Amino acid sequence: MNTKLYIKDLEEIKLDDYKNVWVIAEQRDGEILTNVYELLNEGRKLADDLKVELVALLIGNNIKDQAEDLIFHGADKVILLDNPVFENYTTDAYTEATSQMIEKYKPEIVLVGATTIGRDLGPRVAARVNAGLTADCTSLEIDDETRELKQTRPAFGGNLMATIITPNHRPQMATVRPGVFLKALEDKSKKGEILEENVEISEEDLRTKVINVVKETKQKVDLPSAQVIVAGGRGLGNSDNFKIIEELADAADGVVGASRAAVDAGWITSDHQVGQTGTSVRPVLYIACGISGAIQHLAGMQESDCIVAINKNADAPIMKVADYAIVGDLFQVVPMLIELFNNEKAKKE
Repeated sequence: MNTKLYIKDLEEIKLDDYKNVWVIAEQRDGEILTNVYELLNEGRKLADDLKVELVALLIGNNIKDQAEDLIFHGADKVILLDNPVFENYTTDAYTEATSQMIEKYKPEIVLVGATTIGRDLGPRVAARVNAGLTADCTSLEIDDETRELKQTRPAFGGNLMATIITPNHRPQMATVRPGVFLKALEDKSKKGEILEENVEISEEDLRTKVINVVKETKQKVDLPSAQVIVAGGRGLGNSDNFKIIEELADAADGVVGASRAAVDAGWITSDHQVGQTGTSVRPVLYIACGISGAIQHLAGMQESDCIVAINKNADAPIMKVADYAIVGDLFQVVPMLIELFNNEKAKKE
């Protein structure tokens, strides 16, 4: 592998040479990640606004059968790099491959999921191709006049939102927080083109080698995929009282969430945190117990299909966005909900 220096002088960049919206289609063990379908949905909107094509870049080994699925979910084209050297993610291999494809096809926008891999790959590729990158975006839109991508992300600990543009460099790159956009719907009648590409990379070119992949020994909560979330906040008073939240979550076949205040207090681990500074979610049912509703929390859950808020304070901000606002003591209300859910379960059995 002959590593290239991709840095270009500003005057050498012809913005009109760059066209199309790209989504980096991250996969694990040959399966496309959920956040990719969210990126395809948003990428489709951006591509339609710009009147260009939506392209997915798929890198891996023995993953050709996944390419068509990306077309069914909105991509007009899929650029496929299928090679044993891509069996496991390595920074060197994926950065080189992605950079080569960007140099060849010149997309004007590249979207990457803000996952563990995406947070590693995005900045490395951006540096290689001399592009700007906005990290952890929660909103994307096209400026009608300039055709520039307006990339919005939380700043200063989530206390304000910053909108960033990249006027002089291409591609415009953004890592996007999982869970903030809806997933693209599948349409098996959609047609598209699969372009198989090759890059000159061998095992000897890589500075690191994956010997063994160890899965998480401690299972983390999967908030983005949860259909029901029961979240606790400062109103619980202490960590022991999260037991009642766990009981309600179990009765409702849901998972446990938490506000930032509860996490900062050390009552529960950060992988349960819902909000702009935690995980953005869109469950079918969101039950907020003792959460006042700081703006960062609301921004991360207000797109839920149905919101039930339980709080002593009728004027709490979360009560204004709730579909059902219950004014009362959560320690009296939650046990009644647990009984209700358990009774419904018993009827079904």
